[in-house]
Amino acid sequence: MSRLKKLRKYVDKEINKMEDVKKRTGAINHLYGVSLAATMIAKKRGFDPEIAAMAAMLHDMHAYKSGSYEDHAHKGAELARKILDELELTSEAETDQICSMIYHHDDKLSIDGPMDEVLKDADVIHHTLNDPTKEIKEKEQKRFHDLCEEFGMAE
Repeated sequence: MSRLKKLRKYVDKEINKMEDVKKRTGAINHLYGVSLAATMIAKKRGFDPEIAAMAAMLHDMHAYKSGSYEDHAHKGAELARKILDELELTSEAETDQICSMIYHHDDKLSIDGPMDEVLKDADVIHHTLNDPTKEIKEKEQKRFHDLCEEFGMAE
């Protein structure tokens, strides 16, 4: 079984503990959607798609487990490190990369490392394209515009 499949199995088990069916379905949809987008973006930009997918699978786990989005990116990076250490799926450098991506993913207005940007962009792709009728959050508008240009999509 691949590392990504092992991680998805762990995430599925944790998400399935959520009692609210609507929230559980939304969590699964979001994590898998962001993971797919992160894989595509990483491949296009010449980065490691597996690491991008793994970061995406973990990026909102703290919020889903705690029920709170307060400081969820920073707390989520700590949780991701614990999960990755427990599962022994990644090297120390890969764990650091994934945790950095998660730590920075909520700050859509700043530019961080190239892999950090992959997760931010994948999150925006899912937020905006999962329901194209929803208004785009102000903090995500420029990033979405830039992604549309990068991928040759009409806004």
